[in-house]
Amino acid sequence: MDKHVFVINGSGGVGKDTVCVAAARFWKAENISSITPILDVAYAAGWDGRKTPEARRFLSRLKEVCTEFNDLPFSYCMERYHRFLQGDAQILFVHIREPEEIDRFRSAVGESCSTILVRRPALEQARGALGNRSDDGVLEYSYDGVFQNDGDLDGLPEKVHVFFRAFFGR
Repeated sequence: MDKHVFVINGSGGVGKDTVCVAAARFWKAENISSITPILDVAYAAGWDGRKTPEARRFLSRLKEVCTEFNDLPFSYCMERYHRFLQGDAQILFVHIREPEEIDRFRSAVGESCSTILVRRPALEQARGALGNRSDDGVLEYSYDGVFQNDGDLDGLPEKVHVFFRAFFGR
């Protein structure tokens, strides 16, 4: 199997990481987020790690400022992508929220990159509910696939396996 990159997105709490963990039962997978380097800055600025609506606005704005200042989130993702290419992992999941950043990363990676939206309608936030550009723009992108995370945990691994396996033949 060739290596494949999936930009994964979805509202907070819909199970994006759970889907990644389920995929790792079938393929050697890595899971990164464009927000990771921003979290270190946020902690240094006094953030306590809780993702309240106020904290989510802070993180979104901080990411935007760091992108404008030195492109830290994109640079981090590209560095991890190049490390992935050298390693033995088969799948790299990259969590990116903002549509323009998804496009930019996807363009840099090329054809081996697909975009996935994880949906779980019962747990999704109403559009605009969190009051920040990153979370509120999740549905403003045309994804290559939509994973409906609407079943029980016991059936999730096989559902994830079938869903992602379809991307490898493209």
